[in-house]
Amino acid sequence: MIAIASRKEVAELAGVSEATVSRVLNNVGPLKEETKQKVLAAAKELGYVPSSLARSFARKRSGNLGVVMPYLPKARLFSAYYFSEILSGIGSKAREEGYDLLMLFRDPDGTLDYSGMFGMRKIDGCIILGAKDEPEELHALRHIRDEGQPFCVINQHFEGEGFFEVDADHEVGSWQAVKHLIQQGHRKIAFLNGPPEYSNSRDRHNGYVRALKEEGLEWDSTLQFKGNFSRRSGIQAAAGMVAVLDRIDAIFAANDRMAIGLQQGFREQGIPDQRIPAIVGYDDSDAAELTNPALSSVRVPFYQLGEIAASRVLQMMEDGTSSELLREPKQIKLPTELVVRASSSP
Repeated sequence: MIAIASRKEVAELAGVSEATVSRVLNNVGPLKEETKQKVLAAAKELGYVPSSLARSFARKRSGNLGVVMPYLPKARLFSAYYFSEILSGIGSKAREEGYDLLMLFRDPDGTLDYSGMFGMRKIDGCIILGAKDEPEELHALRHIRDEGQPFCVINQHFEGEGFFEVDADHEVGSWQAVKHLIQQGHRKIAFLNGPPEYSNSRDRHNGYVRALKEEGLEWDSTLQFKGNFSRRSGIQAAAGMVAVLDRIDAIFAANDRMAIGLQQGFREQGIPDQRIPAIVGYDDSDAAELTNPALSSVRVPFYQLGEIAASRVLQMMEDGTSSELLREPKQIKLPTELVVRASSSP
């Protein structure tokens, strides 16, 4: 059996009290640098690792950074590029600071009780994914903002609320995609968007319309289609487009899953490859390079979104940010990049 060193043994080797060992390892209170180095050296020599539970008690915290995930029935949530990249970014920062991630899933029939989770000390801070612009969600977010709780919303904007938000510039990303299609000679450009309760869907629509207007092209409501970001909704949209395919020479899809669904759906409808319109997706997921033809797509820095959101919330947790500061508008938008592949060729 391998012996596990105790805090008492670290204290004896370093020539200090157990309380001093605890303060050094939990970074609590003013300490001489010489003392800190003695304790750290002793802990390293003995292979002593303080438990996360002990660190949490010392901090008077749970030690958990909450991550709120959307309810998606029958979806392989963690295999989705969007979620896996963001969670990787969040996890890397949380690990650096010694925090665990607590995954919290929305009830399909309601909004999570964010305030209750903070009140019961289940979490010390919260990062929210999949938030919708709906009254119940807005009320819950306002409540924890007014309580001064540390939280950040990813990939959703609530106009005029002043929440901490980290997002990508989806209007510019959409504009880049449609501009590219126009430059390739396409004029009849359809748009497969996501649900309107997400701000990024509205942003992408604005970018799409802006690009058309700049090129003197009219917005055509009959070329607008709605999906739910799933591959299946792309397949269904393709079936709906077949009747008007002679009026479409290119399609911009609001994410890669729907774009890939379009490619699959047209083939299932018996459309030969040479008649399938040019397609640009969004996200630049790993699958974009594996389609036939390879999918042009707008690259979104999801990993960095997760890193930045985690850094901000962890900083708020450490600084004890006041509710007054949390009321200030705090929004970060990261740039997007168009990646051109074969799917958008004339």
